[in-house]
Amino acid sequence: MILGGGVGGVVTATELKKRVNGGHRVVLVDRTTQHLFAPSLLWLMLGLREGHEITRDLATLKRRGIEVVQAQVEGIDLKAQRVGTSTGELSYDYLVIALGADAVLEAMPGLPEVAHSVYDLRGAERLRDALRGFGGGRVAVVIASLPFKCPAAPYEAAMLMEAAFARRGIRNQVQLNVYTPEPLPMPVAGPEMGRLVKELVESRGIGFHPQLKLAGVDPERKILRFDGGREERFDLLLAIPPHRPPRAVRETGITNEAGWIPVNKGSMETPVENVYALGDVTAIKLPNGLMLPKAGVFAHAQAKAVAERLAARLRRATSGARFTGDGYCFLELGHGKAAFAKGDFYAEPDPVIRLRKPARFWHWGKIYFEKWWLRHWF
Repeated sequence: MILGGGVGGVVTATELKKRVNGGHRVVLVDRTTQHLFAPSLLWLMLGLREGHEITRDLATLKRRGIEVVQAQVEGIDLKAQRVGTSTGELSYDYLVIALGADAVLEAMPGLPEVAHSVYDLRGAERLRDALRGFGGGRVAVVIASLPFKCPAAPYEAAMLMEAAFARRGIRNQVQLNVYTPEPLPMPVAGPEMGRLVKELVESRGIGFHPQLKLAGVDPERKILRFDGGREERFDLLLAIPPHRPPRAVRETGITNEAGWIPVNKGSMETPVENVYALGDVTAIKLPNGLMLPKAGVFAHAQAKAVAERLAARLRRATSGARFTGDGYCFLELGHGKAAFAKGDFYAEPDPVIRLRKPARFWHWGKIYFEKWWLRHWF
């Protein structure tokens, strides 16, 4: 049984079904009927995509012999090997928890009333509509707390909006600023990478304001309040909301204090036999003491390793498949260009990441990847 129909869940189910015979059932449970290709939400924000272009029906996985259950996961009883859902109880022999992280605007006072988010389809559509009617003023991109999904997303969003304002001829009428509790962008990738991304952001006239912890928002006066008393005004607010583990995950009894699931960094095994976890719901500490970022590229690779290991186990064989910590990221810069970062996040003592020079080639590479993903997995 695989809980979650995001990147990790879809890849696990598909790869596992390819490797096992008809005597085994592969069941995927998700609260929605749709798989969303989240990286394209930033393009939808600009009106460059429509919702139907970046979503796929999870029911199409049934053609591959995967059972798909649309239900909200309400509880996970690891001892009894049962999952409580909104449509009833389900039992399992092997469990893969890939329920992701919830982006919760309501977790920060004032955010729901005034902030936009690009972590779900409706939020990105509302921001698209707001941007179309925006004629100028102060635009703030604020990271409410750590961790959050896709470390590059806030900086991509800021640079893409800057390019959109330039295309509309109103760039000189917009003040664009990023506020973050991070010391530099994408700190897990190291200070050199952070400085490079900071330079890219500032080269577009976007203010970068680090080490600011958001305390709350005054929605009526449109003011951001930070610890220490600093206040900043905005006319349009894009927030990276606080991220939380799903309640059913927090109540499993195998999480850390923050509610994420610690796993073996190679096998993705949890402390409970026959239970795996992968993707954004996990907590993997790197050699430098920082945590592995929450990103789809890691969920994808982790899912392939888990599927191979599970399939071997069902055949009463062994598998050396492991998640190696390798990852990559397209960094959209606007104006038809992107950068590309790739490296080893498990390297010691620090991740070894290389940022390729921004070019149109990488922008088209991300477009190709989007098309490939949606075609290949559905």
